[in-house]
Parts: sequence; C-alpha cells; structure tokens
Amino acid sequence: MKKNIIALAAVAAMLSGTACTKMLDLTPKDSISDKVMWAQVSSAEYAVNSIYSYVYDIYAAYPCVAGMTEALTDQFKYGSYLYNSLCFIPSEIAYGGNTLTANYVDVYLGAWDSLYGAVRRTNEAIYNLHTLGTGLPEADRIRLEAELRLMRSWLYFELVKRYRDVILYDEDMSAISTDKALSDEADVWTFIKGDLVYAETNLPVKEQAKGRLNKGVAYALASRALLYAHDWEGVIAAADNVKELGYDLETNYAGVFKAEGKETILSYNFSYADNITHSYDFYYTPGGDYSLVNEQGGGYGTPTQEMVESYELATGGFPDWTPWHGTTTDTPPYAELEPRFQATILYNGASWKGRTIEPWVGGTDGWAQWRKETQPQGRTTTGYYLRKGVDESHDLSARTQSVQPFVILRYGEVLLNKAEACYRSNDAAGANAAVKAIRARVGLPYSDLSGDELWAAIRQERKVELAFEGLWYWDLRRWGDASKNYPTGLNAYQVHGLMIVPAAVSGQYEYTYVSVDDKDRNYPARMDRFPMPSSELNNNAKVEQYAEWK
Repeated sequence: MKKNIIALAAVAAMLSGTACTKMLDLTPKDSISDKVMWAQVSSAEYAVNSIYSYVYDIYAAYPCVAGMTEALTDQFKYGSYLYNSLCFIPSEIAYGGNTLTANYVDVYLGAWDSLYGAVRRTNEAIYNLHTLGTGLPEADRIRLEAELRLMRSWLYFELVKRYRDVILYDEDMSAISTDKALSDEADVWTFIKGDLVYAETNLPVKEQAKGRLNKGVAYALASRALLYAHDWEGVIAAADNVKELGYDLETNYAGVFKAEGKETILSYNFSYADNITHSYDFYYTPGGDYSLVNEQGGGYGTPTQEMVESYELATGGFPDWTPWHGTTTDTPPYAELEPRFQATILYNGASWKGRTIEPWVGGTDGWAQWRKETQPQGRTTTGYYLRKGVDESHDLSARTQSVQPFVILRYGEVLLNKAEACYRSNDAAGANAAVKAIRARVGLPYSDLSGDELWAAIRQERKVELAFEGLWYWDLRRWGDASKNYPTGLNAYQVHGLMIVPAAVSGQYEYTYVSVDDKDRNYPARMDRFPMPSSELNNNAKVEQYAEWK
C-alpha cells in the first residue's frame, strides 16, 4: 500500500507451529515483545508508524472537539441548533461570555491530556530505539530517531501554541514524575528547535524516503512553528530550504487538494481496502447530494457571507456588496470572483457533480432559517456550501465514508510563512515577492507595498489562500488580534448569509441578507492561552492554574 502517512498501529507477526499440551498457553499470539520489535528495521519502522498516526489527531481531532476552528471565526457557520458538536456548540464558543469557564474550554479546545499521552508514547519509542535498537544499522537508527523527534517537535509545538509554558519530558523515562514544574516558553522553544534541527539534518529527501517522513516535512513544519516563536530568520531559512528541495506552487489552485504534485509536502492518505477512512464528506457535502439518493447528511457547516466577501474579483479589487446587504433580485457577482473562490465555495448556480447547486428555499439543496429550524438536515443556513476538501467524485449511494487525502503541509503556506517573516524582519522585497507569487498563480495583479499596506496584503492572502485549512483561528490568536473588534479580531460582530427564494420572474432569485447568529461574538483575551486541565492540577503538586484562568 502506497501511503505518505501509514496510520496503522504496530502489529506483530505470530509464530507458526502448534504444540500438544494439556497446559493452557497464555503466550499472546497477536503481539511481540518490545525487544523483538526493535531488533529489525522492518518491525522498528512499523512501531514508528504508530506514532505517525498522531498527524491525523493533530490535524483533525485536537484543534476543536466542537468542529472546525473556522466556525470560531467569520469564515464558517454550523447550522444546527441542537446542543452538540458540529451543531450549536461552536457558535456558543464564539459567543464567549460566562460560558467559557476553564473546564468548558478544556473540554472543547484543550488537548493537554491527549498531547501528553502522545508525547509519552513518542518518548517511549525513542527510549526503545536507544536501548533495544542497538543492533540496527546506524543509518537506520539515526533516520528513525529523526522521524520520532520530528513527531515530538510537532506535538510540543501543538502544546506550546495552546498553553505557552508547559512541562518538558524527553526520552529519559526515569525522569518521569507525577510532580513536575512547568518550563518557560523559551526553554520549550529551545527543545522544539533542537528536535527540528535533528530531523532536518538526518531525514532523507522525499525521493529517498519511500513514503516516510522526510526533510521537506521537517523544513515545512519549522516554517509554520517558528512563526509562533518569532524566529523570523528561522522561518525564512526553513522556507528557502523547502524551495531548494524542489517544491513549488501548482499551476492550478484547485488541483492542490488532490494531494499530488509539486506543492504537497505532507498529506494524510486513506484507503477503503485498509478501512482507513473519514467522514468529511458526510458532514460537508451539499445536502442535495444526499436527498437525491434518499439519504440524510451533508451541510453541517457552511461558509459565511463574510468569507465570500473576502474574495477579490478575478481582475483584482473587491466588488461592492452593498446591494446584497438588504434585499435584491440582482445576481451576486459570484462568476466574477477570483479562482480561489470558485475552488473553495459552492454558491447558487454553481456546477457540482453534473448538476446545479440550489441553496434556495425549496431547492434541491435547500435553505433553513438559523435558530427557527433546529435541524437543517443538509440545508444551508448561509446560502453556500463548502467545496474545498469535499470530494466531487464521491458516490454517496455506495459509501458513507470517504478516502480523499487531507493536505497537511503545502508550499503555498510555506511561501506565506516566509512573507510574514520577511515583513517582520523589515525585508519588504522578500515579503512582496512571496505575496506576488501567491497571487500570480491565480492571475491576480499585484504592486509592491510597504508598511501597514504590506501587512494587510499578507493577512488577506493567508485568509483566502489557506481558507478552511485549519489555520485562520490560530493566526488571529498568535497575532494577538483575536480579542480585538471585528474585522481585525473576533469581537463585536455577527456572521451572515443570504436567504434565497425564487422570484416572480422565472430564473430570478431574491437575495436577503440575514444574520445567522443569536448575538454578537466575543473572544476574551484570556483565550490566548488555554487553561490547564483539572487532571493535571489535581495530580501535579508543582503546577498551578495559569494566571488568566484563576
């Protein structure tokens, strides 16, 4: 099976042969000892594969139990009013207020226990490699350690971006203690950088990695992580190293998310044959796809009008959306918007699976009024559906689960990471060059900028280029902007959609601007650091709750 990421737990072979005995044989037949596991390269690689599975958790499970983090911003809205994840709870988080207690935030956004469980397993694997893998060829031992340390750096990056000061553990298993103090954020970054450098130095290039972690992944992760550390030189160097390895932008933006070609650095692949699947299509496919095969599903979350208005015209500049902030029969300028909009969002009249999207009252996909219709059952509450990441070739009548890959790291992000780092380093030329390359791919004009205008351009490109890739919420948070008022931050605004109904004239529709929120959204500044969970506070005498949450 060809996979960039093999998300399988390590499974050992059983010994053949039988014996005649009256004694009950208590020897496990579906596992082998750690000593045997780490004695050969093939089985040691299999053990490391089990650590690879955390890539999926980092991407899909840990960010927010309630749903996509874009729903905590102006980009996305879950339409059901039921008090569940992927329903009302993401909106409740976005409304903030007294609901955001330490326990509540830990339940839905915290990942302390899960990440530390993964850190422990990764450290155990490094320990076993050091103590039981001494018979492996030296080159393989070094390579496997580089893979594990890259994963550990990623896990600690996810911890520090949520909590800043965290507890450091390495592969010295004898040093594990129930009572252990927090390390300063600076020391955590030193630890992360050490693991990243080891991985960058000792991993092979993609062509020699045989589907395993490689230098490109290490450099790309460094370009993302070091933004949080404000290590601008490190970000720029990592991005340049990715470029030198041969990665580049794909010609077609929409083709990036098929996880093939020169832009994809790391993808998480799935397989029906191996029963490794996901439910992304079930949640986000247009509801009409399900109703057409007499099934229920799709449309759990949909893009907002605010996100639609974030896209420029294909010729550059923004259309005037004022006529659609009331009620009108004018057709919105969807067809005139830039290619990234066409590849990301489905709208009224868009082509999809050989049919036309109908997100209007009574249409095949349908429209449901926020709050008044508790369960939209596939209908949109915003007038839109998500296209990016959804598999247009998926046959819903054959299977519920899906196997299209998740693109985790790609060169487009790396280039924007570099743009930001160059801007912070007062290298306007470098920042402009990166932004220009991103815009040129989709045919958008660009003239060099400086100062606040250059920063606004970088911010704009991150929002639309990386839309629905799980980064925008964390960007606003790390910039210190999330607690500011909208549109800079996530306070004092509501998200909207367009209610669409057929007009009296055949082929025309009436568009009405509607709020799809109960009240204004609120992001308190203390959310810039998530609370330490009670599990750690109750069991570790050397830590106390972060000041923001006391």
